[in-house]
Amino acid sequence: MENLLGKIALVTGANSGIGYAAAKELKAQGAEVLITGRRDDAVKAAAAELGVTGFVADQGKLAAIEELADTVRERFGKIDILFINAGVLEMTTIEQATESNFDNVINVNYKGAYFTLSKFIPLLNDGASVVFLSSNTASMNGASSSIYSSSKAALNAVMKIAAVELAPRNIRVNAVSPGPTQTEIMKKVGFSEEQLQQTHDWLISQIPLKKIGTAEDVAKMVAHFTGDAASFITGAEIVMDGGMSL
Repeated sequence: MENLLGKIALVTGANSGIGYAAAKELKAQGAEVLITGRRDDAVKAAAAELGVTGFVADQGKLAAIEELADTVRERFGKIDILFINAGVLEMTTIEQATESNFDNVINVNYKGAYFTLSKFIPLLNDGASVVFLSSNTASMNGASSSIYSSSKAALNAVMKIAAVELAPRNIRVNAVSPGPTQTEIMKKVGFSEEQLQQTHDWLISQIPLKKIGTAEDVAKMVAHFTGDAASFITGAEIVMDGGMSL
């Protein structure tokens, strides 16, 4: 189904996980896809596998965001879809949190996402679609998640205000908030195989549908938000967590 034929889509943090799956889905629906990531080798590999254009850009650095916007403007002019996906996770109690923990998460998940939108607004065609990757933790209160959860809650606030500000140009802005999803992010946090299994078992016990979501599930929702079927939806957050946050 080439619902997005003729559209140009940019997906940040797309060399793995949800971003990779979203890039694959958007391309399958006909879009020309551009992806970003922080590591040159990973971006090149993902771009080659997907058959898309890759750029090295660190969403945690404003200069890199500005350089990316300039490059995309020079090579492609305007874009129709912006999926702001790049994010990092650090788990720590408030008492034990360090400035490094705080800055790493906030710089990528909030500040970086904010300025990615800011710098790309001039590059968005009228009628474009913006999707933020948020999280069900934005409205939950789990121990050790204060920095990550607050970064996503802040993102949801920005999403709604952006939806109002960009409505005169018929640009829609929405967010997808997954719950537990089968990606590599927990391994990146440094969990052992035993810890990963324990976490998996605990999560299943908390999810009414008794399963972990997949990156492909989220990718399909992102693509839905960018298509004509969602043309009257803006300022919305879709929670995809198997009922975990009920």
